[in-house]
Amino acid sequence: MEHTPTIRSKIETELKQRGYSFSSFSKISGINRGTFSTMLNSNPPKPISVRQMDLITKALGYPEGWLYELYIDECFYEGKGHWKRIKPFLLRCVELGRKDCIQKVLTRLTEDLSYVLTVFELAEELHKGGKVKESVPFYECVVENERYYHAERLAISQYRLFCYSLGDDLEKNRESATVFAQFRKNLPENHQLDALLKLANTYLKLQKFETVIFYAEELKILATNIYKQYTCKKVNNYKIKDLDTERHLIVYLGQAYLLQGSALERQGLYEQALETIPYYSNLTGLVAFDKLGTMEALKFQLWAKANLLHIQILMGDQVSIPSYVELIRNNPSEILHGLLTIVKSANAYNYSIDDILILFSEQIDEFRELSGNISYYPLDFNMLNYSRFFLELSRYYFNKGSYTEAIDSMLISLKASSQLNDKTYYIKSITLLFEKYKDHSTEEQRIEYEKVIKAVENNIKQMTS
Repeated sequence: MEHTPTIRSKIETELKQRGYSFSSFSKISGINRGTFSTMLNSNPPKPISVRQMDLITKALGYPEGWLYELYIDECFYEGKGHWKRIKPFLLRCVELGRKDCIQKVLTRLTEDLSYVLTVFELAEELHKGGKVKESVPFYECVVENERYYHAERLAISQYRLFCYSLGDDLEKNRESATVFAQFRKNLPENHQLDALLKLANTYLKLQKFETVIFYAEELKILATNIYKQYTCKKVNNYKIKDLDTERHLIVYLGQAYLLQGSALERQGLYEQALETIPYYSNLTGLVAFDKLGTMEALKFQLWAKANLLHIQILMGDQVSIPSYVELIRNNPSEILHGLLTIVKSANAYNYSIDDILILFSEQIDEFRELSGNISYYPLDFNMLNYSRFFLELSRYYFNKGSYTEAIDSMLISLKASSQLNDKTYYIKSITLLFEKYKDHSTEEQRIEYEKVIKAVENNIKQMTS
């Protein structure tokens, strides 16, 4: 029967092969001679710390992480987990990216489910230390091993995994939201506020407007109740504990109404959408003497003014267009969304906006240049609006008979929708549009179209396989 090497037998073999004594090796490793001797010769041997293991590795000239797979047994001496050795080892594995060792340790550790809480605390420590990606295996371990469905740590772990999973792929975002949503009410209130805001925004991108309204209503009720509690405590001079949220409390109040309005507007319920605007147009009175809160409230004031004009234009009011154009010119971050509004209205009510497209031609050309590099957008770039804008612009050009410009714009929209994995709505709209005007396309445009469609089909196959 073949003898399985241990970490000590491997070290002893190395020392013999290189002719080191305990004394000579202690000098080059920096480990006390007596300490080193007890590690190898005592019965039972003295445990090796991960720091000592790293010193031995360095002295022998091996790369960092040498024998880590054998060191795992050192963490579970006599079959029992020793957290004072396990935690430093796990943290070192995180530094070196040794996911294999992390997984093996977690699997053995959670044979005793009393360690689930300890794993969760380490995950939170990593997360708060900025090691978000590195914390994922630890949260996954909690999710897999937590016995109590209503445990707060399970809800927080599910929330952290949900946040980490959010990206440009709308279908994956939907799957993550579906898994997480059932745990949201088990979160502490500060995390609930952030979670509800993320859920509502996720479903807004997915065009699930009734679900947006549902979560926005939950957000409104929770934020209002917390605001009332804080106001009451302030009036009575009670000590107020920091809420520890990602955003100022006023943001959750304002966003609850703003999201509801957006969901109503996207459904064409313009009158109802207008009714939400007064609720976030003047929030400054709720944050007196609070500099950050006042700054956030002023943002909502700007958005309220923009959204009022936005909805009026979508209802066919061309008189509001000059004011809206001036507003978005003075707020460059709103140009994309503003142009989308104007083009959408022009298509619905059949009027010309050539002068506006000329006015913003430089910005539109910049948007076009991004089309060849869709996967490298800045994080704050709204690719969904980008796709919608070029789809509406394509329709506008088709209505004018400008087929080359129309198909070029449509291909840009198709690429963006493919990157978003948005196969449910926009890709269908674009393909129908292309088939309708296919005879007006150039050979180059048809080749580009087939290339993007093939990429879309590959994405769908990968998701369903």
